[in-house]
Amino acid sequence: MNSQEFVDVISKVVLDSSVDGMQKRLEHPAGRKPSKDVIEMSVWYNNLKEADRKIVLNIIGKSVKDAVFGFLCVLDGAAPIEDNDKGALKLYYERREEIVLLNDEHKAPLHELL
Repeated sequence: MNSQEFVDVISKVVLDSSVDGMQKRLEHPAGRKPSKDVIEMSVWYNNLKEADRKIVLNIIGKSVKDAVFGFLCVLDGAAPIEDNDKGALKLYYERREEIVLLNDEHKAPLHELL
C-alpha cells in the first residue's frame, strides 16, 4: 500500500461510510431505543423537503471531510500538536516483508492526496 492507496481507503472506509451511516441514522434511527436527540434529528430531517435534505447531507459530507483532512494534517505534521520541542508522527504500513512510511515528509502530504 502506498500513500495514495491509504488515502483512498480512508476516504471510502471513513469518509463515505460516515456520511452514508449518518444518512441512514437520520432516515431510520436504529436500535431498540434510539436516544432522544437522534429521534429529534430524524423527525426534523424527515420533515425537510428533498432539496433541503441534500443540503444537510452536503454539510455532513463537508464536515466529515474537514475532520479527516485535519487528522491527516496532524499525521503529516502540518497541524502542530505540540508547542515546543516538536516530535514527528510516523505512519507505517506493514505487510509481510513490506514496510512503507505513508506520511513520508519527502513525498506528497497525505492531506494533499485527499
